[in-house]
Amino acid sequence: MKFTAEQIAGILEGEVVGNPKSEVHELSKIEEGKEGSLTFLSNPKYQNYIYTTKATITIVNKSFVAEAEIATTLIKVEDAYLAFSKLLEFYDQAKGNKSGIEQPSVIAETVRYGTNLYLGSFSYIGANTSIGDNVKIYPNCFIGDNVVIKDNVTIFAGTKIYSETVIGHNSVIHSGAIIGADGFGFAPSADGTFKKIPQIGNVIIEDNVDVGSCTTIDRATMGSTIIRKGVKLDNQIQVAHNVEIGENTVIAAQTGIAGSSKIGKNCMIGGQVGIAGHLTIGDNVRIQAQAGVGRNIKDNEILQGSPAFGYSDYSKSYVHFKNLPKLVAEIEQLKKQILNQKNGNNG
Repeated sequence: MKFTAEQIAGILEGEVVGNPKSEVHELSKIEEGKEGSLTFLSNPKYQNYIYTTKATITIVNKSFVAEAEIATTLIKVEDAYLAFSKLLEFYDQAKGNKSGIEQPSVIAETVRYGTNLYLGSFSYIGANTSIGDNVKIYPNCFIGDNVVIKDNVTIFAGTKIYSETVIGHNSVIHSGAIIGADGFGFAPSADGTFKKIPQIGNVIIEDNVDVGSCTTIDRATMGSTIIRKGVKLDNQIQVAHNVEIGENTVIAAQTGIAGSSKIGKNCMIGGQVGIAGHLTIGDNVRIQAQAGVGRNIKDNEILQGSPAFGYSDYSKSYVHFKNLPKLVAEIEQLKKQILNQKNGNNG
């Protein structure tokens, strides 16, 4: 796909400085720019590259003033970084604008779907499933019975969505995610074996949610496992049965959340965090990577460590953690001195 500076400026509501008819067909970093590519400058650290870049078009802030001759055509906008992000989104949508039903694929007779559906080959859609407009389902996906997929959802290749799942508008599910599998529910028997507890609930994913590759979200035992609107989940996250994650919370890779825990809104949770079951974590909480959370957390707390405690306390304590061998040696030396003094006094 080719775009002119004039077209790009129209999308970004920017001003062209240079040749409005100059064309680009790819994106590049400013230091690696080449003819036919589009780049951007927002960080002053890279400003020297604008005088040497071979990129045909460069997006810059309106405040930028050239101090030497520039070969690249400029598009001036209020915020170059945000404008480039907007352009990436536009480009990604144009690139993924597929439609039609590829074969072989299986669609139950009772499935209802809207306009502009793309269904990749070797996919399966179960009975009574409802699919909205502009939905993209890439190859090798499984969609179970009674699933609801709303408008503008993208489901990438190899995703498995079990029955009764609900996926909200504008959500993205990446390859290999499994949504709606049984929760880990087993009751111990007198003979030492475990009896499976039926998991008869579902998963509800609200609007504008991103679910990363190979992330698993288990169905509820009863009721629903709920991912609220605006949540962003990284790759390889485990969300257990009956968990609820609040609006606009972001969680990094390899975090595990045990059953029935409730996480508030606008939280930021680092990678490899472990959260025990049946806990309540408040709003605006920050949990550092590899923390282990085993207690309820109030709003606005910042945590680190395992078991996790206050970030400030952890940072102060860590100074001493590193010096423990030295401190132990000093204590042993003091004990010897005290013992020698006692023995001397007794003599």
